[in-house]
Amino acid sequence: MKDLIRVAVVGSGPAGFYSAGALLASQEPKAAVDLIDRLPTPWGLVRLGVAPDHPNIKAVSRAFEKIARQPAFRFFGNVELGRDVTHAELAERYDAVIYAVGAQTDRQLGIPGEELPGSWPATAFVAWYNGHPDFQELEFDLSHERAVVIGNGNVALDVARMLALTPEELAPTDTTDAAIEAINGAGVKEILVVGRRGPVQAAWTPVEVGELGELAGADVLVDPAALDLDLASAAELEAAPPQVKRNVEHLRAYADRPVAGKRRSIRLQFHASPVAILGDGRVEAIELVRNTLVDGRAMPTGETEMVECGIVFRSVGYRGVALPGVPFDHRGGTVPNDRGRALDPDGERVPGLYCAGWIKRGPSGVIGTNKKDATETVELLLEDARGGRLPEATGEDLEQLLAERGLAPVVYAGWEAIDASERSRGEPLGRPRVKHSTWDELLTAAQAPRADRQLDG
Repeated sequence: MKDLIRVAVVGSGPAGFYSAGALLASQEPKAAVDLIDRLPTPWGLVRLGVAPDHPNIKAVSRAFEKIARQPAFRFFGNVELGRDVTHAELAERYDAVIYAVGAQTDRQLGIPGEELPGSWPATAFVAWYNGHPDFQELEFDLSHERAVVIGNGNVALDVARMLALTPEELAPTDTTDAAIEAINGAGVKEILVVGRRGPVQAAWTPVEVGELGELAGADVLVDPAALDLDLASAAELEAAPPQVKRNVEHLRAYADRPVAGKRRSIRLQFHASPVAILGDGRVEAIELVRNTLVDGRAMPTGETEMVECGIVFRSVGYRGVALPGVPFDHRGGTVPNDRGRALDPDGERVPGLYCAGWIKRGPSGVIGTNKKDATETVELLLEDARGGRLPEATGEDLEQLLAERGLAPVVYAGWEAIDASERSRGEPLGRPRVKHSTWDELLTAAQAPRADRQLDG
């Protein structure tokens, strides 16, 4: 068994950092970790997916900062698999490679009109208001009175809540300036959130649905009839975990609450699915079919309604994307694996190849779920290292390879420069940060320190 193994972790979101942390905690063998990301900034969805008005969730990054300060850790940002380095080249240079790249695209509804202008994946809107550099050229027309959000998960509620925030609620967040201006000036009066099943089956968390009631500028509207549960749903609720019961309690409170006549409203509609998005050249309406639950599944009744709207956000889940040179299950949108050990098309283990997070298990769970998931993967990797089952790394250092190609990765000191710059921009405004949200801004800000501050592995 080698005394020291070198591991590349591709993807610097929670699963990637938790993987790095578990590796660096190992004593037998010890591990050195290079964390690689195509973006110049780490933290994945903690930076670019968590709603800006949820700073407490973003605080998990402090734990990641402690991991990054360890001497055996290096960060290589602005390095893209397939463009700058191949999987085969990583496999040559490291004893093991862990892919923790998340689920990078959205699932489709598969209905007519889905591609009309004004029909958006919620992921694009979330990335836009969070300052993802790939999404800053998008323009969301928020001039219409009604926006429709399809989905009953936390991301759907994030989108609805962000659209409903007042200028005073947006001002102290790290939402991009362009998004703040657009939301403040929006003509949206109603945000309709549509779920295909009932209130008992909604996938959001009590915190998410509960904080809707705290919005300063939006009423939350729930039809009391939607809370008259069928026998199967009532039995499901009776046996459900506490968080589901709290969800329904929140909904019942909203149904009983008098309408205050606030500037905007969020209407939660259940038992409905979109069957078509309609419009002449742009979104003008959405057709919904009423559902009934049969053995927990939403089945269309044939009864439809037309709802006028000017913009639709589709929030029906994320999906993993195939990685060049890495086995991929196109049906499940994941790297085929056995508890994190990657498998080839014949179901055999691929020596030295592992996965963690959403690309391993699919897009489920919250940020903390990735810690247990990553730990499971790393324990198996270390078990393989102790058993002599890892391939031998033979190539030169990744830093040398990138230099030979004329590439200048953003090292961790470069990210720290971006971070400091953003915080200094936000401080006089009472905001946690004002993000650099274009590639040029990010790469320029990263140039303050140079690679000589990169910690040796």
